[in-house]
Amino acid sequence: MRVAMIGTGYVGLVSGACFADFGHHVTCIDKNSEKIDQLRSGGVPIYEPGLDLLIERNVREGRLDFETDLTDAVKAADVVFIAVGTPSRRGDGHADLSYVYAAAEEIARSMDGFTVVVTKSTVPVGTGDEVEAVIRKTRPDAQFAVVSNPEFLREGAAIEDFKRPDRVVVGVENDTAREVMRELYRPLFLNETPIVFTARRTSELIKYAANAFLAMKITFINEMADLCEAVGADVQQVAKGIGLDNRIGNKFLHAGPGYGGSCFPKDTLALTRTAQEHDSPVRLVETVVDINDRRKAAMADKVIKACDGDVSGKTVAVLGLTFKPNTDDMRDAPSLDIIPALQKAGARIKAYDPAGALEAEKLLSDVEMTSGAYLCAEDADVLVIITEWNEFRALDLDRVKESMKGSILVDLRNIYDPADMKGRGFNYVSVGR
Repeated sequence: MRVAMIGTGYVGLVSGACFADFGHHVTCIDKNSEKIDQLRSGGVPIYEPGLDLLIERNVREGRLDFETDLTDAVKAADVVFIAVGTPSRRGDGHADLSYVYAAAEEIARSMDGFTVVVTKSTVPVGTGDEVEAVIRKTRPDAQFAVVSNPEFLREGAAIEDFKRPDRVVVGVENDTAREVMRELYRPLFLNETPIVFTARRTSELIKYAANAFLAMKITFINEMADLCEAVGADVQQVAKGIGLDNRIGNKFLHAGPGYGGSCFPKDTLALTRTAQEHDSPVRLVETVVDINDRRKAAMADKVIKACDGDVSGKTVAVLGLTFKPNTDDMRDAPSLDIIPALQKAGARIKAYDPAGALEAEKLLSDVEMTSGAYLCAEDADVLVIITEWNEFRALDLDRVKESMKGSILVDLRNIYDPADMKGRGFNYVSVGR
């Protein structure tokens, strides 16, 4: 099949490369000519393990190419995906759908014959109806069907998630489009992947509901962590004790500084706004959003408290800046709240992140970026672990201790054992233990 992927951000690029690896011919399109030039020359504009090799192989075998103009690719396509950004709109928290509608209008002008137009971007309920209306207004004679096919990709594990997903959700209300989507995903039938066909609006809501539920699990265990600290319990043991119940499960029960990234913050906010507009508020999700915002600020207070209430003039070394490991994504990362709060309290910040330093430099000021964990720790009064990159899990702790000026280590991801850290001479502070 021939596929056009509009947008080469995280979702579009990963999805396009994976569809090509399934054997389809995919053209990824983006108006950013620098990004397309980079992709054509073998570069990859985002950090995702294995994506560079996947793109290289499929370009070499002639199944994947890149363009700045969508005309020819859309004209030849059986399926056109809209995978553009839907950021939170300033002022009200709604998803900004201007890029989606602009893409729909351009697609309409270039379609030739029956075309399945798929919204891969995360969009509020009813967006598919609006996309259909935009296309119909632009091209009254067009033969097409609009489908919802939300993504469920975890940054850092996106290729595995695409090729071996828990499920594929397809919102479709046209029999021909249903068969086209079934053929598109036919390679997954070998893995017996569940393909959930629903109405289009149901599919759109599934995406938001899934992310809101996972955000609630994170927020729940973070609140349990606070309670554990108050009563002298261990949140990791609490998480294990409840996670072994298969009605609950152990995923997303890791206490920390709060969720961030490209999905949970904007999707929970967009869901609350949609619910309010339809006079059906989702109080649990509204509370989750509020608690998560407060949690990030509370983590800075935790560091200050570990320093006897004063970080003025102290050097704070930060390990990990991205919102999670194995990505360079800084969107709504806890570090973006924690570091400025520490700076406001008078701290000098040094930092190291294996992949996110360049992005972080655009968003943080007066931070000394270092090239390694041990250089970061050198002469620091306090060391703070914000993101649990694998290379931080087995640090030479004696070397870290010797290089630091102070002995305070604040572990916001509970990587290390408190008793072991105490035995090594650290004033060790973790979350919920």
